[in-house]
Amino acid sequence: MGSGKIEPRSISVKPNSILLAAVTALAATAAMAQTRAEIRIVGSSTVFPFSTAVAEQFGRSTDFPTPVVESTGSGGGFKLFCDGVGGDTPDMTNASRRMKATEFELCASNGVTDIIESVIGYDGIVVANIAGGPQFSLTRAQLVIALAEQGPKPQFWNEVDPSLPPLPIEVLGPPPSSGTRDAFEELVLHEACEEAGIECEGISIREDGAYVEAGENDNLIVSKLQANPNAIGIFGFSFLDQNADVIQGAMIDGVEPTFENIADGAYPVSRLLYYYIKLAHVDVIPGIIEFATEFASEAATGDEGYLVDKGLIPLQEDDFAANAARVANRTILTAADF
Repeated sequence: MGSGKIEPRSISVKPNSILLAAVTALAATAAMAQTRAEIRIVGSSTVFPFSTAVAEQFGRSTDFPTPVVESTGSGGGFKLFCDGVGGDTPDMTNASRRMKATEFELCASNGVTDIIESVIGYDGIVVANIAGGPQFSLTRAQLVIALAEQGPKPQFWNEVDPSLPPLPIEVLGPPPSSGTRDAFEELVLHEACEEAGIECEGISIREDGAYVEAGENDNLIVSKLQANPNAIGIFGFSFLDQNADVIQGAMIDGVEPTFENIADGAYPVSRLLYYYIKLAHVDVIPGIIEFATEFASEAATGDEGYLVDKGLIPLQEDDFAANAARVANRTILTAADF
């Protein structure tokens, strides 16, 4: 499994802009406790059901209000999270990819200078269609040929490879604001472009209608797949796991998308899931660290945790312990981490 770590790079933000943003942030923080008592969480639609389950458990088992969780997509969540500090901005954001260096810089320029990063576990990205429809077995190179803007733009799957069915290429997937979309482009298009014989630089998903942006709602994609059994959709594994009676996953590079195959690294299209905490809100909005501790607990994300029942693939033991320590110690991200 990849660590999700980005190679170090320097980030330059004008000191004066940081100072001004910090002064504004302090004023906003001072008034924050009077604006709301419940934790506000935004971000990834993939992480949404996990975060919601933890929020519900947290509300039942503590004296804190149940956190409010909103599905905005990973990119949309980072924009809201990095907008500043204060009661009108979220305390945490979920993400189905790691924060980008540019997002870290945006946060800093708006006074969000102290951020805790927590890893939740693994998730696979699956290509799936309606159960009972054609059973697909695809390679990442075939997906590149079928979906790359820079490729031949075939109209039928058997034009990609004669072994594939003579069905129109119609792929329903998330929009650019989605971490699932980002991860799919990275793990499929960027990693298999050379094998597919397509120029890698600037590679992107085609925009001629073969790939249909179906929003952040996976249930909406399923309803569209039901209307067209020959179409396929792109999901997080957890959604496939929870809806195995309705949709079926395709094999990718000869490997079936299963819990075991993702956990041991055999399935090639998998990624880490994250959430981020705004330290300026900790100890002002009640319960943030307590909620994060529940999220990082054995009971939630351990091998026998209640999120595993919802399709989460847990971290290995050492990574799990290191992550719990980051939350407990309130370890702050720095530019060197990128």
